[in-house]
Amino acid sequence: MADSLSVEDRSRLMSRVRRKNTALELAVRRALHAAGYRYRIHRKDLTGRPDIVLPRYRTVVFVHGCFWHGHSCRRGKLPQTNETFWADKIARNRQRDDDVSSALEKDGWEVVTVWQCDLTAGISELLSGLDRVRAAARLATT
Repeated sequence: MADSLSVEDRSRLMSRVRRKNTALELAVRRALHAAGYRYRIHRKDLTGRPDIVLPRYRTVVFVHGCFWHGHSCRRGKLPQTNETFWADKIARNRQRDDDVSSALEKDGWEVVTVWQCDLTAGISELLSGLDRVRAAARLATT
């Protein structure tokens, strides 16, 4: 299937895709804040500048769009035009994601990825995991 947009229109559309403070990221941040968790965003001193950093829990959160990070779901499907370019780009993104996660884990950080297609369940899992850590910390102090 050919692209329904002209090259100029596609370029303009793609230039509007944000890197930081996406709607997905804001949804995760709102849920964390509402649950009482405090965090930092895009810390430059950490490998990969994680979207959300919870220093108290040594946890970083990456909020990934399925298309851009090559998720194996309906939204992660590659375009049928310019296939070689997109396959290479997504492969590089996935490799970078793996490298960043490995480096952070090596430095003692827990790495959590919340996917676009699974946003609600991903947020729930993140919050329940943090609640378990919070409860364990309370038990350790008593």
